[in-house]
Amino acid sequence: VTIAAAILLLRTGQNTKIKGDAAIAMLSVSSLAVGYLVMNLFSTSANVSGDVCSTLFGSTTILTLTKTEVFTCIIMSILVVAFFILFYNRIFAVTFDENFTRAIGKNAETYNMIIAIITAVIIVLAMSLVGSLLISALIIFPALSAMRVMKSFKGVIIYAAVLSIIGAFFGIVLSILCSTPVGATIVILDLILFFVNCIIGKFIGRI
Repeated sequence: VTIAAAILLLRTGQNTKIKGDAAIAMLSVSSLAVGYLVMNLFSTSANVSGDVCSTLFGSTTILTLTKTEVFTCIIMSILVVAFFILFYNRIFAVTFDENFTRAIGKNAETYNMIIAIITAVIIVLAMSLVGSLLISALIIFPALSAMRVMKSFKGVIIYAAVLSIIGAFFGIVLSILCSTPVGATIVILDLILFFVNCIIGKFIGRI
């Protein structure tokens, strides 16, 4: 369902009648409504509200993840890194300028589709940890933080990955030590890192 939604967003985002932001708002709200309705009609436990809270905000502890989920995350991480390394130039071209990518004879739609599918799969894998509402923050904040400091595409990618690992690691550690929800703790740390990098970016800009 997430992959189908990603493809639909990609298609509707290119439609002049339905802009990207409007399509995202429409799909996100309707998906939440349908999902909550399905969970109530076909509930697997008596605690539907608890299941909904876990789905939206993730599990309260890292220990609830199964070995299968952990191994799946590791495999998908390796595949994503390998895809990025092998197709770095084309990803850069599609991200920077789609018209230029088409002009040099590359299929921009195909690479956009692959990126959308990979993002959808990663979102599904991470939902069990941080939840469907917080996963967007987990994806957006490191990139925004990196863009405040780095000036090149490669620098933003590498620095964003480093920030993601730092936020996730210390977020998990703090959540275990302080008995706080894992997803919320990681997002709060990413928010702090964003403000720190904003300050660093302004300081660098003045030099």
